[in-house]
Amino acid sequence: MNRQPVRLAIVGGNRGASFMNALYSLSDRIHLTATCDLNEWVLNQWKEKFPDIRTYRDYHEMLKDSAIDAVFILSPMHLHARQSMDALKAGKHVLSEVISIQSLEEAWELIETVEQTGLKYMMSENYCFSRSNLTIKHMADQGMFGEITYLEGGYIHDLRHLTHHPDGSLTWRGQLHQQYNGINYPTHSIGPVAQWINLNKPEGDRLKSISTFVSKSRSLQYYFGEHYGKDHPAAREGFWRQGDSAVAVIQTEKGVLIELRVDWSSVRPHNKTHYLLQGTEGAYITGRHQQEEDLIWFRNLSPKNIEDGEELWEPLSSYQPLYDHPTWMKWGEYAAGTKHGGGDFMVLEEFISAIQEDRTPSVDVYDAVTWSSVFTLSMESVEMGGKVIAFPDFRSKVRI
Repeated sequence: MNRQPVRLAIVGGNRGASFMNALYSLSDRIHLTATCDLNEWVLNQWKEKFPDIRTYRDYHEMLKDSAIDAVFILSPMHLHARQSMDALKAGKHVLSEVISIQSLEEAWELIETVEQTGLKYMMSENYCFSRSNLTIKHMADQGMFGEITYLEGGYIHDLRHLTHHPDGSLTWRGQLHQQYNGINYPTHSIGPVAQWINLNKPEGDRLKSISTFVSKSRSLQYYFGEHYGKDHPAAREGFWRQGDSAVAVIQTEKGVLIELRVDWSSVRPHNKTHYLLQGTEGAYITGRHQQEEDLIWFRNLSPKNIEDGEELWEPLSSYQPLYDHPTWMKWGEYAAGTKHGGGDFMVLEEFISAIQEDRTPSVDVYDAVTWSSVFTLSMESVEMGGKVIAFPDFRSKVRI
């Protein structure tokens, strides 16, 4: 095992700042070597905190730096695939933010690049590493839910304020909503539930097909009208392609039904995620709001009402720390102080461990392209009125 610190470069310094606590926590295993951003002010902020860091405005110039072992790509979503492949070809390991690809062509090319270079590639899907999602995975791996038959994953997060610059022009998130219509940000929804059924693993399952429907688009139109006036182009009917809520129904090869929902423009109180698991021996459902606990039930383990014998839900917290995932038991003390339920620490730790231990990361390139392909396949389904679309088998190398 090579425990030499990994010399890491941050690509996208503005977003990368949210990982500051995680970087400090892993400072004995990560040597922060460089950062790249188009904004000189952002680079100066990094330089103030890390005086020895090298700063770049040109990504390809940074890739020539032989002192960099790995890059963490936190740039706008449409850049992830190409920047990942360029880094791999330059001899750098890659940790990429979500999603990994936006087309099947990019998916196949990314797989080929990872395989040809032999370097480590991991997608930074931090929702897979929250304490609760890791606990459910640990329970599922032990068979506590019996045979899993149904799953739900939802990402519901009002981010309208991030779709525009102060002058009303669109950010990359705004452009995403203007140009596409489907499940436009799928991995927070599908990533954790995919891990609960060991999707893409030898003992696991495979996605078979997807059908997608999208609601009307209203939230962003009204929002821009309120903030920039009804004459602003984004306040007019027909400007936005993306509907407010997108829902996909996915079938797996083993007959598991998965329902996904993504909505990051509708008006509602903060509640970013929703997950549900149904098995033959138990069930799990997340709280619907901040005042409600995650609930769990097991057929031969959970209590019953004394008066009528009715089955009773229990709080998931009552099973912790006894059923915490071994990864959380090892690193939870450090992860708890970082964002996304500890996920920001966990993705970095897993990536660094994969490099130092010379093994495949837990969210590898096949997971990355499979989960991310929901983006392009859902768009195709919506365009065809909800038609059922088949998933490629990315491991088979047979393109469809």
